[in-house]
Amino acid sequence: MATPPAHMIRTLIFPFLCWQLLFAPGPCCRVLTHAAGGEWQLLLKNIGITAMHMQLLHNDRVVIFDRTDFGKSNLSLPDGKCRNDPNDTVLPIDCTAHSVEYDVATNSIRALMVQTDVWCSSGAVMSNGNLIQTGGFNDGDRVVRIFKPCSSCDWEEIPFGLAARRWYATNHILPDDRQIVIGGRRQFNYEFYPKTGAASNAYSLPFLAQTNDRGIENNLYPFVYLHTDGNLFIFSNNRAILFDYAKNVVVKTFPTIPGGDPRCYPSTGSAVMLPLNLQASSIEVEVLVCGGAPTGSYTQASKSNFVGALKTCARIKITDSSPQWVMETMPLARVMGDMTLLPNGDVLIINGASAGTAGWENGRDPVLKPVLYKPDKPTGSRFEVMNPTTIPRMYHSTAILLRDGRVLVGGSNPHIYYKFTGVLYPTELRLEAFSPEYLDSGFKNLRPTIISPTSQAKIGYGKDLTVRFSVTGTLDPDTVSVTMLAPSFTTHSLSMNQRLLVLGSGNVKNAEKSTFSIAVTTPASAILAPSGYYILFVVHQGIPSEGIWVQIQ
Repeated sequence: MATPPAHMIRTLIFPFLCWQLLFAPGPCCRVLTHAAGGEWQLLLKNIGITAMHMQLLHNDRVVIFDRTDFGKSNLSLPDGKCRNDPNDTVLPIDCTAHSVEYDVATNSIRALMVQTDVWCSSGAVMSNGNLIQTGGFNDGDRVVRIFKPCSSCDWEEIPFGLAARRWYATNHILPDDRQIVIGGRRQFNYEFYPKTGAASNAYSLPFLAQTNDRGIENNLYPFVYLHTDGNLFIFSNNRAILFDYAKNVVVKTFPTIPGGDPRCYPSTGSAVMLPLNLQASSIEVEVLVCGGAPTGSYTQASKSNFVGALKTCARIKITDSSPQWVMETMPLARVMGDMTLLPNGDVLIINGASAGTAGWENGRDPVLKPVLYKPDKPTGSRFEVMNPTTIPRMYHSTAILLRDGRVLVGGSNPHIYYKFTGVLYPTELRLEAFSPEYLDSGFKNLRPTIISPTSQAKIGYGKDLTVRFSVTGTLDPDTVSVTMLAPSFTTHSLSMNQRLLVLGSGNVKNAEKSTFSIAVTTPASAILAPSGYYILFVVHQGIPSEGIWVQIQ
């Protein structure tokens, strides 16, 4: 997708740069850094817990949780509440929170209460906007938890809601509004939620056993994406299949990534399905897998030998008749990174370490600089290094996109308990936001503002949709597009259900001064866009508007 032209960036920056170089070198550096590589903002110094799991809901609040057996957190439960769990391995009675709700608008948190252990779990948002979280550890590994988006809601728990124990599993929303829950530690199978009489059991998936490295695994938190043909692309360890979950049949086996190094937990890389261009006559589907740890790194880390992380990405067009992985080299090696789709189609690679693996005390040398990946640029010119944070984001870090285009970043706790002193990388309770360079104030006159539809609008499948927007500067109609993003459930470098759809581009009409309209078509079916809440953006010259919530049904 389009990015701001180079001459525009030069126009905005160069006159100020020259003046600053001559008279004020300090501010000059700040101007150049802000414009060229994004900006970091500390939002809250202490949210009480570490942000191990995050999900944005359609009320612009983010549900965050870690685990119940870390010990006491830094946030008390309200109104004298205490969690009483005789099965807890650390604190059977605990009056502190292990989940919070972050309100983006007010930059504040509200303590939430989980009863059983949610450590290393999975989840997805249903079409009605409710977050369904599945599994965890100990007495929480077969629990289903529901969080409804309201100002006073709290977690509801369904004991034994799952057919099998789910710890390090992956969830994905299906076109029929069910979730599929795949894998987990020593679980080479999958199941569905909600349960029905005909589909209440777990079903064997031998591929997960085939990709299990004895004593290491490397098949946990598999990367899963809903293909445009209705099947699931499932990546585990270093290879992938196309899977018909309804018939329990492997439709296609993809090649192993060249080099054969593992990319899934604990040799944790990350992945995205690249944006789907729905206006194309034939929709191409591509998956990008980046980072991870070389073969043997996990064993070496247990011996305090921290092997350098992988520096490669592998990209595959799974709609090709004979798909092959194409390798690319990142500017920075990275393990435990997060990959976040941005509204303009770029991919932000953020967080993680440059040596070691996931697991307790297994990572070294934090990677403080995010990297931007521009998928539509020619091979060899797709990566750009962004400005660094000052906060290491190691094991148990997360990143998600917000409706205003910022990326919310939190977490990091490579310790069995909360540890704030005497360790290399203390338990991290700070919450920050990264603003990509498209939010630079210099692009304000190019940034669209959506006029209609209004936020929370309901849309149908295969319908004409006119989006009205304003731009105060000069509009380039050939660079206008409309995108629609499904927010992700993010944990352990995996953004479950993350999906970006390009609804249309061009076809812009001038309604009145500085006001325009663009006609697009909504996704044709729930296979392309499972029903539920999405964030809709107008993008102009690579610069997105603030998004609005839409519910497709």
